[in-house]
Amino acid sequence: MKLPEKHQQVMPYLILQDAEAFFDFTGKVFGAKENHRSYREGTKELMHGEISIGGNVIMFGQSNPNWGTDNAGLFIYVEDADATFKKALAEGATEVMPVTKQSYGKSGGVKDPFGNTWWITTP
Repeated sequence: MKLPEKHQQVMPYLILQDAEAFFDFTGKVFGAKENHRSYREGTKELMHGEISIGGNVIMFGQSNPNWGTDNAGLFIYVEDADATFKKALAEGATEVMPVTKQSYGKSGGVKDPFGNTWWITTP
């Protein structure tokens, strides 16, 4: 099976309030790169967005009356869990669990402004 360029076989698809702002949040906190942005015809409503973090794609779109929010829990490896955790809080995330030493590395959890929980981990 040949997949579209930059896609993996399984990718999260999030339906978010203020989906446009997700580009900015993930770029500032995780260094995400924008892959795609398209709008509903005749509107400024984001229909579909794609970002890449470390070569992994996350797809998302704007919630509306027909599509309610659909959030996720995401586990992400980063170079420095403490620094990334602090960036997330500075960008409006709330603490779920402080960064602490775990059997698998150093990890902490935040809930982003869109309702997703990120488990930020350094191995």
